[in-house]
Amino acid sequence: MSKAYVFPGQGAQFSGMGKELYVNHSKAKELIDSSNDILGFDIKSIMFSGSDDELKQTKVTQPAIFIHSVVAAITSDDFNPHMVAGHSLGEFSALVANGVLNFEDGLSLVSKRARAMQKACEMQASTMAAVLGLEDEVVEKICANADGVVVAANYNCPGQLVISGEIEAVNVACEKLKEAGAKRALILPVGGAFHSPLMEPAREELADAIQDTNFNDPKCPVYQNVDAKGYSDIESIKKNLVLQLTSPVRWTQCVQNMIADGATSFTECGPGKVLQGLVKKVDREMIVEGIS
Repeated sequence: MSKAYVFPGQGAQFSGMGKELYVNHSKAKELIDSSNDILGFDIKSIMFSGSDDELKQTKVTQPAIFIHSVVAAITSDDFNPHMVAGHSLGEFSALVANGVLNFEDGLSLVSKRARAMQKACEMQASTMAAVLGLEDEVVEKICANADGVVVAANYNCPGQLVISGEIEAVNVACEKLKEAGAKRALILPVGGAFHSPLMEPAREELADAIQDTNFNDPKCPVYQNVDAKGYSDIESIKKNLVLQLTSPVRWTQCVQNMIADGATSFTECGPGKVLQGLVKKVDREMIVEGIS
């Protein structure tokens, strides 16, 4: 039995997240309390009772999901991964749970990443859109032939891909994708063009922060978004974390490769059940569960 553990990205947040863990586990209480000091603001109150508007600010969302996900993993009685992966932000949660980063360094990096991404979003109006019911190659071709910046950003599962880029370019691409037979091409309520070339300023900031952070050898391979391969050497892990900001999240391929390498079950650690659903769409026979 090879257990794969996966960690969610932005969008899984909800008011009340992490509160049950905080009440029931002394380690969860210790880490969540320490998060306020690490971040310099009261993340605990926002997680436990914040409004949807407060929670969806990138600088809040990313640390909140990271905290919940890591705490869920390390307070679980049977957390014993043979392989790990995370969707976008979730890659940082996976690395902390896997022993590559300590909690404080992981949270500091996530906070710097979130603020850098927020800043990049404010520099240029941009957006993302979900595309359903088309082959990946068709979406890629339409994006490649569009005027302006628009790229495939998240390969979530077969038939579900997210595109990212300049607002006008994304809008035009959506119309062409519908003409090409997409069931839906829907603009998402996000602050900017994540996992696109427009994140280049954030990538440069994150690269400096990662170079200044101590990384340890992982307990098991981490399957990284950039190319969906499993890595155990620190330098490759660091390089791929930086590249991730301007590269697509190859989640479908991550799941496929983990299964090919022997994964017999997937456990999602953190808020929501999004990744459980995506794994099932890749392989409907796979055993999936969640710890939150």
